[in-house]
Amino acid sequence: MRLYWTKKEIKLKKKRMGIAMLCVLAVLGVYYYVTHRPAPQPLPPVVCIAPAYQQDVEIYGEYVGRMRAQQFVEVRARVEGYLEQMLFEEGTYVSKNQLLFVINQEQYRTKAEKVRAQLKKDEAQALKAKRDLERIRPLYEQNAASQLDLDNAIAAYETAEATVAMSRADLDQAQLELGYTTVRSPLSGHISERHVDLGTLVGPGAKSLLATIVKSDTVLVDFSMTALDYLKSKERNVNIGQKDENRSWQPNVTITLADNTVYPYKGLVDFAEPQVDPRTGTFSVRAEMPNPDRVLLPGQFTKVKLLLDVREKATVVPLKSVIIEKGGAFIYVMRKDTTVERRFIELGPEFQNSVVVERGLAAGERIVTEGQHKLMPGMTVRVAKMEKPVVPASATVVKTQNTTPADSTQNAANTSASQAAQPAGGKGQQTKGKADATSGKGKLEKQGKGSSAQ
Repeated sequence: MRLYWTKKEIKLKKKRMGIAMLCVLAVLGVYYYVTHRPAPQPLPPVVCIAPAYQQDVEIYGEYVGRMRAQQFVEVRARVEGYLEQMLFEEGTYVSKNQLLFVINQEQYRTKAEKVRAQLKKDEAQALKAKRDLERIRPLYEQNAASQLDLDNAIAAYETAEATVAMSRADLDQAQLELGYTTVRSPLSGHISERHVDLGTLVGPGAKSLLATIVKSDTVLVDFSMTALDYLKSKERNVNIGQKDENRSWQPNVTITLADNTVYPYKGLVDFAEPQVDPRTGTFSVRAEMPNPDRVLLPGQFTKVKLLLDVREKATVVPLKSVIIEKGGAFIYVMRKDTTVERRFIELGPEFQNSVVVERGLAAGERIVTEGQHKLMPGMTVRVAKMEKPVVPASATVVKTQNTTPADSTQNAANTSASQAAQPAGGKGQQTKGKADATSGKGKLEKQGKGSSAQ
């Protein structure tokens, strides 16, 4: 066994050890590079932005109303007798003073003739008393008749004149009763069916109602408003029930029919109750609606929209851009250097997936509409899309009020209102379901909670 190496072997071993050392150093270098290389810088978050814009926003109150005719008249018999004629067709249009019914006239004609004869008799007696007085007066002046004779002649003449006056009044009464046997229409309108049959004994008692006439060229709509709406209208210098010529808009009324179609004619509020009902906290309001085609029928319940205010040049942003947390509502506004700023705002009414900003934002500022849940104040962002504001042709805000007319029953109101108040576009429409910043807060809070969860 050899105890030494040759120079060649020693040189070979040194070479192998050098190669091994180089391999170890290379592995250590790679490991150090892998474990100590700098982390890649994250890219700025991608967002979509849109400018805030201005628009006139109409604010409506929504109520349940009941229609009634402008005039409703009951045609009644004013004298007793048997009903002989009916001179109209039920359900048709009748004119004022048109003859409708005829009651048996025989007894009233006979009574009038009797009173007329009595009047002639009394007039003859009065004429005789007058002539007697004319004969007595010269005799009295010549002392050929006593004072008593003159006084008796004067008394007889005055009594006869009074009797004539009474007979004339009786004749007027008899002729009036005879005239009551012909029943005429007190106004122009549509008449109902008859309430009694021909040959029925009618009169001022229980059988007096013959028919009813409705004038519905103009229909009145009664509904109730809350005292809060009244106070808010006062803040905006809007007097419910009074027209202001200096204002660019008027508090007009729009109604929805039972088939969910909007009535083409608009009405105006012409009366508001001067006091609040303490039982309901509401006050009665009346609107006049034109009804030339008789589409509106008295007695119907309907959905009423009353224009309460018009916010002129209001600042509007998409509803999806707003986040609500415990500190309040805020949005992200992009600066010129592409960094974002958290801006707290005061919300106003909502409409059609948009919301009015009362304070905290100016029109034209760029706001983040998508991707805002990943942002922090001061972050730099990348704009993926510059959205153009979709400006609706007419911005409408509806404030829903579950109030019914004071004199309507609750069941009838709920049933008819549910038929008339179904929104044409379904439950998802923002226009129909939103009231104001308070009513929309619930939806925005849910949106804010969702962002926190993310």
